Amino acid sequence: MFSILNNSELVKKFKKSDLIIKGGLFLLFFLILVAIFAPILAPYDPNSTSLLARLRPPLGFEKFKVGFLLGTDELGRDMLSRLIYGLRFTLFIALVGSLISMTIGTLIGVISGYVGGIIDNIFMMLVDIQIAFPGTLMALLLISVFGSSITILIFVVGISGWENYARVVRGQVIQIKNEPYVSAAQVAGAKPRRIILLHMLPNIASPIIVLYTFGISNIILLESSLSFLGLGIQPPTATLGSMTGLGRDFLSSYPHICVLPAIVILLIALVFLLLGDWLRDSLDVRLQRK
Repeated sequence: MFSILNNSELVKKFKKSDLIIKGGLFLLFFLILVAIFAPILAPYDPNSTSLLARLRPPLGFEKFKVGFLLGTDELGRDMLSRLIYGLRFTLFIALVGSLISMTIGTLIGVISGYVGGIIDNIFMMLVDIQIAFPGTLMALLLISVFGSSITILIFVVGISGWENYARVVRGQVIQIKNEPYVSAAQVAGAKPRRIILLHMLPNIASPIIVLYTFGISNIILLESSLSFLGLGIQPPTATLGSMTGLGRDFLSSYPHICVLPAIVILLIALVFLLLGDWLRDSLDVRLQRK
């Protein structure tokens, strides 16, 4: 009945997966551990400045300063410590923001698909409006009005992308709401909430999980873009996007300030895309039957 594979089957598929997928998933696990244990792993306070150590290159370059493995920025702050904390903030914003998108989109999609009629038409009209309105432009508008605190930023990135969940979930609900097990539950007198929670959501969880992983990658890029423009988390708090934005002024002379956080953004976006691609292949019932 359920389209989600159990843990043992996922492990088997992981063992049979390509080396690139395995490496990407291990890298993702490593980056998450680094973000969780940032206070332990970071050698310095990410906001501690030292003008005597400013603009030092990474290890292997001339004028490298011992103790600063990846060099320092324009204020003498340790790049390694700021990358670790920037990874932590960026992942936190992406995970929570994608969770908000998933919650909003799934709720709208379930109601739209299950109820149908005028409710479905209204919700689908909202979806069309959301699709037609560029997400980045909406984020810029909301941040300019409400500010750029971490709470506002999470909310802004969270309401971008919910339409993808709504469309997919609506289609899945319409497809299964006339299945025999749903009809049997209705005949037995089960309330709509019970039918949705116990019979529908478990069967459509696979595409939702896949969309969630892809959504994380999109939100990471959106948050990085906003921070790059100076509209994200404000200094001295480090996010990968803000570090890249601040470092662009030194790109020609001290490229490590901009390039290092940009590489980390690329890596985490890539590994989440790999995770989403692997989950899509692993949780797709049609592929399991082949």
